[in-house]
Amino acid sequence: MAEADVKKRRRRTRKYITLYSPFLMKETRHELIGEPTETEEGRMQWARCTVSRHAQLVNLDALEQQQLRVASIKIEREDAKDYDPRQEYNIGDVLYHREWDDYGSVRAKEIATNGMSVLVVIFEKMKERRLVERLRT
Repeated sequence: MAEADVKKRRRRTRKYITLYSPFLMKETRHELIGEPTETEEGRMQWARCTVSRHAQLVNLDALEQQQLRVASIKIEREDAKDYDPRQEYNIGDVLYHREWDDYGSVRAKEIATNGMSVLVVIFEKMKERRLVERLRT
């Protein structure tokens, strides 16, 4: 009987991924719930947003392919510009961040809630990071 109680108490480990939440209109952390189901489109599983608690069905195979594409981006280091928050950059520019000793490519530009201009940069080591541009001191 004690052995059965031990099995009931043990909880499964939780798996989290970062997804775009259509309800909040931004990327948030999602918990994968249930088990993956095989379909014609690929492995599908439900993911619940940890902020809004809304659930959405995600294609795990498509997510893996997307992560492989991001990981396989080749950055030409010869063209890299040193990152300076006071400068302005274009999408596609290659940046070198001295403090992190890492190279990255500018993928998008956003405007933060405080009105500052933000770069979305995919780095080789640090993965995706947001950096400030046109900082006024």
